[in-house]
Amino acid sequence: MLRGVTPSLCACIRRVWAGPLYGGRPCSTLPPGGVENQLTVDALYELSVDIRKVRKLKGWVLLQPTAYVRETAGLLRELGADGPAIARVLEQHPEAVLCRPEEVRAQRELWATVCPNRRDLVAIIEKFPASFFTVSHRASQEANVRYFQSLQLNKRIISKLLASAPQSFCRPVEHNQEAVRALKEAYLSLGGDEGNMRIWLQKLLSQNPFVLMKPPDAIRDNLGFLQDRGFRPAELLQLISKLKGFFSELSAGSMGETLAYSRDVLRCSDGELREAVLRCPALLYYPVPVLADRFQGLLGAGVSVCQIQATPTVLELTTQIVLYRMQRLRSHGYDITAGSLEPLTGTKKDFEESCGRLHLRQARPIFNPVAPLKSPEE
Repeated sequence: MLRGVTPSLCACIRRVWAGPLYGGRPCSTLPPGGVENQLTVDALYELSVDIRKVRKLKGWVLLQPTAYVRETAGLLRELGADGPAIARVLEQHPEAVLCRPEEVRAQRELWATVCPNRRDLVAIIEKFPASFFTVSHRASQEANVRYFQSLQLNKRIISKLLASAPQSFCRPVEHNQEAVRALKEAYLSLGGDEGNMRIWLQKLLSQNPFVLMKPPDAIRDNLGFLQDRGFRPAELLQLISKLKGFFSELSAGSMGETLAYSRDVLRCSDGELREAVLRCPALLYYPVPVLADRFQGLLGAGVSVCQIQATPTVLELTTQIVLYRMQRLRSHGYDITAGSLEPLTGTKKDFEESCGRLHLRQARPIFNPVAPLKSPEE
């Protein structure tokens, strides 16, 4: 068993080599002539960990004088992780072996409060090992978990937040309280039903866990900008829902540029532009160069401005996808330049279903009501 010699060693190593959440490569290079800890190497080898991969990505871990390889593997095994799963975790995040066993046990207890199913917890650790082994902000993590539980959020939502946005749990709980308060105020100010607010908040956090990391003022500024351009409260609430939490990542400046460009290309009124945005929120967040490329691709393929205005969701597709789909539709006898753009839009599954309907329509024989009927004998 490999034992720790100083309680602060793990935290010290993380600060020097891997940054606040130690999720990326060390920012410092290893000094020449560093000697690997053979006990660590042997213990990882026994677990079938790819040592070459560890050396390439996180070689500094192997140089540390103290590691807890067998203890970490044992704790994962207690959760139900098998050998291959343990090897994958330690290959992806070898820093885990630098955490003291009591720290990992405390993490396991904390995560179990929001993810009691051990099989699900192992799956999360496999996918987000850096989040699980972030042990240097224990007090903030506990306080934030308690806060989200007090909001009566679904455990799955909290565990998803804890896994995919660990930064939100490593900062003081007051930051998250302020962010949630801003979201609630925005929802209620736009006419949202207070009885549905918890469900709305859960959906928003599930769609974009990083919405909590944005300054609360960003939401207020964006709402004010769009209200000044004639969007009604109910329309803004609809937009926030459609943008799936990415509304806070926009800015008044970028939205102003894209809206001005779209209005010039579509040659439409402010009211028609608002209608287009409600149908295709991408008009708010795609930068002008991206929109320009897509508009030019459609117009160059023979699509008219009126067609784009009638079906703005076609702008969500890249030019390459649009041209491919136009070719497919043409092979089924559908001239996109003379009809609706609706068959072009949607997911790949939606498009394949549209092609299937066109194929059936093309294969179905045309009934001639004046043609003589033939008897079975004929």
